[in-house]
Amino acid sequence: MPRYTVHVRGEWLAVPCLDAQLTVGWLGREAVRRYIKNKPDNGGFASVGDVRFLVRRCKGLGLLDNEDLLEVALEDNEFVEVGTSPDWRPVAERSSDSKQNKARDGDGVIEGDTMSPDFIPSQPEGVYLYSKYREPEKYIALDGDSLTTEDLVGLGKGHYKIKLTPTAEKKVQKSREVIDSIVKEKTVVYGITTGFGKFARTVIPTSKLEELQFNLVRSHSSGVGKPLIPERCRMLLALRINVLAKGYSGISLETLKQVIKVFNASCLPYIPEKGTVGASGDLAPLSHLALGLIGEGKMWSPKSGWADAKYVLEAHGLKPVVLKPKEGLALINGTQMITSLGCEAVERASAIARQADIVAALTLEVLKGTTKAFDTDIHAVRPHRGQIEVAFRFRSLLDSDHHPSEIAESHRFCDRVQDAYTLRCCPQVHGVVNDTIAFVKNIITTELNSATDNPMVFASRGETVSGGNFHGEYPAKALDYLAIGVHELAAISERRIERLCNPSLSELPAFLVAEGGLNSGFMIAHCTAAALVLAIELLAACQGIEFLRPLKTTTPLEKVYDLVRSVVRPWIKDRFMAPDIEAAHRLLVEQKVWEVAAPYIEKYRIEHIPESRPVSPTAFSLEFLQRKSTKIPESEDL
Repeated sequence: MPRYTVHVRGEWLAVPCLDAQLTVGWLGREAVRRYIKNKPDNGGFASVGDVRFLVRRCKGLGLLDNEDLLEVALEDNEFVEVGTSPDWRPVAERSSDSKQNKARDGDGVIEGDTMSPDFIPSQPEGVYLYSKYREPEKYIALDGDSLTTEDLVGLGKGHYKIKLTPTAEKKVQKSREVIDSIVKEKTVVYGITTGFGKFARTVIPTSKLEELQFNLVRSHSSGVGKPLIPERCRMLLALRINVLAKGYSGISLETLKQVIKVFNASCLPYIPEKGTVGASGDLAPLSHLALGLIGEGKMWSPKSGWADAKYVLEAHGLKPVVLKPKEGLALINGTQMITSLGCEAVERASAIARQADIVAALTLEVLKGTTKAFDTDIHAVRPHRGQIEVAFRFRSLLDSDHHPSEIAESHRFCDRVQDAYTLRCCPQVHGVVNDTIAFVKNIITTELNSATDNPMVFASRGETVSGGNFHGEYPAKALDYLAIGVHELAAISERRIERLCNPSLSELPAFLVAEGGLNSGFMIAHCTAAALVLAIELLAACQGIEFLRPLKTTTPLEKVYDLVRSVVRPWIKDRFMAPDIEAAHRLLVEQKVWEVAAPYIEKYRIEHIPESRPVSPTAFSLEFLQRKSTKIPESEDL
């Protein structure tokens, strides 16, 4: 017998259907009837006949025709909503007289509906991204020791399912045996047979040890704010699985495999963005994660949208986790919220740092700069890895012997001796950002594969030991450092935009537009860049190229120019600029700029292998942690 889960005014109702020939309209009316039946005041309705509604699928938010047959319009066990938002109606109808709309059959919403302040929408932001969700076919085998930042981001994007390695399974089983022994022998151990925090000296009766774990999860689910987007929730869940796979948490293999099934079905608990303090680990967000696993609170899946966790699990053929002693604590103790978000930040920073070199090289070409500052010997005598790599990238993009540039040839014999700091010092400024990212990535990668529970379960010793591995200081401080580093890319980019827009420095039209005064060009975009966006430098550099035509730049930079022009046309006169900035921003976020330039950079590397190698590895100094952001002067002098 088909059954549907229907959302009415913030409540979820299970509606069985005895006859597949019934219609979508019947389902809506039946759901409203059940809703009214459960309300002392009939939910404010005189009768079901007074209600006018729309019905839509939770997956993809597609509106349904009330006359369609259920067997045609919906799948068994599908999730739908009955008129919970005025925004469902067409814009023209929403703006016209509301009484007239309500009078028409079928195109209004449930009369009297209002948006509750704690209303949870059926879908997260950007739902269109999930309407085409496809279950991944590839697996990543987790062992608790070898997860990379790239792997975790891929898991977050839904590219992989999870399985355990045989070694991890054995370690988890050995760890659980220690816990079972403690419970059997009634040994007093924190969090297993005692209360938590201030109640650590309160011994809990054996008959209530499981209840203790459920109460822990419920009481610590105290976060606030919007839910994490699905990608971040997947990352958090995947990372917690990886930590549990290390075999120091005491979770049973049975429970861990249940959690993995939940991940593989993309059933994601409601985890508020705010509420963690880090010093005690990420107790609140991880508790919300565990709350969904035990079938309480809300959960989301591409199939269901937001619904009660028990319904979402059931719709995917899953059962709520029944917590055994220590398992609640095993699920919520650690730094996985900080670390998973930090992992995303590191990967985004790596992508933007690579592309910042390409954008800056294009700017240097437009400003008719020299490549002498990127000479191999200069950087060999100050052998920071990042500096050497950035200088190499500039050479690979600008080397006229390798990639002839008509723009470079046009000023080969000019009398300029050297360029401004914002161009000449790119290897030094961009370089330390690259080294900062590498430093932070190392800490985050270590944290990805660290056991962060308390107490720790050491199967080899047959005992548990209390400690402080749950403390979030390591990833938190590293990410503060990352923010300082990435800021430098924005700061120096803004100064390069200033040079592009300033005719006394660029020899280009003011603000990169013809008929200045009538047109303002990049005047305010430059102000925006002072606060936000590297993408604006990319647009400004490409606009600068327009004033140097018919001369061409190097082949790789022409490819970058062509990429930008594929989504943003040149500015002939003023126009609405925000969509263009967003289009360039997407190119950087999706790493398209890197994709078109990278083959040329790597080809150059192969042909110049000796010079592309750093002279020696350089260790990071603690002094970097005291480093402050400094304003970069625009002087042409030393």
